[in-house]
Amino acid sequence: MSKFTIILNVLIILLISNFLYSEELSRFHPADTDNNGVIEESEFEAYNNAWRTNADWPKHSGPVPKDYLTRAGYISLNGGKYIDSGGDMPMCWMPGENIPTDIFTNSIGMTFVPIPAGQFKMGSPASELGRADNEVQHDVILTKSFFMQTTEVTQGQWIEIMGENPSNFKSCGNDCPVEQVSWDDIQGFITKLNQKEGVNTYRLPTEAEWEYAARAGTSSALYNGNITVTDCSMDSNLDKIAWYCGNADNKTHPVGQKQPNAWGLYDMSGNVWEWCQDWYGDYPSGTVTDPIGAATGSYRVLRGGSYGFSARNCRVACRNWDSPGIRHSDYGFRLGRFPGQ
Repeated sequence: MSKFTIILNVLIILLISNFLYSEELSRFHPADTDNNGVIEESEFEAYNNAWRTNADWPKHSGPVPKDYLTRAGYISLNGGKYIDSGGDMPMCWMPGENIPTDIFTNSIGMTFVPIPAGQFKMGSPASELGRADNEVQHDVILTKSFFMQTTEVTQGQWIEIMGENPSNFKSCGNDCPVEQVSWDDIQGFITKLNQKEGVNTYRLPTEAEWEYAARAGTSSALYNGNITVTDCSMDSNLDKIAWYCGNADNKTHPVGQKQPNAWGLYDMSGNVWEWCQDWYGDYPSGTVTDPIGAATGSYRVLRGGSYGFSARNCRVACRNWDSPGIRHSDYGFRLGRFPGQ
């Protein structure tokens, strides 16, 4: 056998081995301990916690947000996909289904960003400053991805669909959130918007969808950290992301002026309370999948706090409720877009 033939055979073996190894990588990752093709939350945490205690992980003993790259060559959550960035072939595992990654803007200028399916802890821990008893922490699994509007619905968008402006703060302008709208009023807006777009994909988010989107992978009181006050005093974290009674001068402000969360959503805390789809009710104590709230009730859920409320009410876990026919100058909303619903 010639030297050339030997070299050629070695190269062929190496190519075949590399192909088989690549195929194996595409099917398995060491973090995926049950080898089901999905890296669950617990597996993600265990994998990265193991590296925090490894000698190769200096000066990173604290928690690392899942949307940050954790260590070169290891996994992070990016755009709904668990990604291993090491080697020549990045590998991806979905916490749920594959989702569109494009930002979507409809015919009246409402912009939506994709929210990946996933699992999170809803509610607040007992240690959270300002928490209420109705925020029982529990695990929630959302099996379907969706789109969430990046801002609250504006006065200009409401006028475009409904032909009038119910807002108390009309002088704030078309880029300010529409308010003085009830849950019932919003159903009329949604019906007309779906008709205009020729779809049946718009609705209010459920309370679970709202909190999941607001958290964007975080577990603190706000999506940018914790609060240090519960009243209208200045809170440095809240001031960066929200209009509340400590900085809003008792009025609404144009949407999208504060810092967004990691998924590109603005004003999830403050400015106006946001109606959700659900009837208000007590939380379950165990894990739930795709919850839609109480089966019946007298009150619909509102989330996020507002320009006239305190820091404790702007926490991501804070829950409010009111009768579906009630209008108020700090009641507004944002829509979700749910293809295939």
